[in-house]
Amino acid sequence: MSKRALVKYLQSLDKQELESQVLDLYERFKPVKTYYNFVFNPKEDKLVEEAKFKISKEYFPLNGRRPKARRSVAQKAIKQFLTLELDPTLAADVMLFNIEIAQRYNEEKQVKQEAFYKSMLNSYRELIDFVDTHGLKAVYQKRLTDIVDTAYDQEWFNAEAFDRLLTQ
Repeated sequence: MSKRALVKYLQSLDKQELESQVLDLYERFKPVKTYYNFVFNPKEDKLVEEAKFKISKEYFPLNGRRPKARRSVAQKAIKQFLTLELDPTLAADVMLFNIEIAQRYNEEKQVKQEAFYKSMLNSYRELIDFVDTHGLKAVYQKRLTDIVDTAYDQEWFNAEAFDRLLTQ
C-alpha cells in the first residue's frame, strides 16, 4: 500500500475506528509499543543504560558464561535509538561505548577472527559519520582518538584505517 492510499484510507475512518486501529497496532507490534512509550515518556537515560548493559553483557557476561561478542546486539540498540530520534549525544555515547567495550574485551582476550576487527571498523565508520553529521566530533574528539590509539596499541591490522577515518 502506498502512503497516499494509506492517507486516503485513514481519512475515511471516523475517530473511534482510527483509535481502535492504533490500539490494535500498539498491542500487536512491539516497535509500535516502544515508539509510543518513548514519545509519551522519554526516559532517554534509562534506555542508554539498558543498551550499555546489554552491550557489556555480550563481552563480559555476569553469570560466568562464555562471551558471545556479537556486534549485532549493539547495532540493534543503536538502530532503535536512531529510529526513536534519541538525543544525538546519547546515541553517539552508546556508539562509542560499543567500540570501547570491544577493545577492553580484546585487551583481556585477544580476538583472532579478522571479522571482529572489520566489524569494529564498520562501527567506527558509522560513528564518525554520525558525529560529523550532528556536529559532535569536537565533543567526542578525545574518545575518538583514544579508540584509534588503542587500536594501534593492540596491534589491530586495520589501525591505520581507523586513523584515516578520524583525520579525514
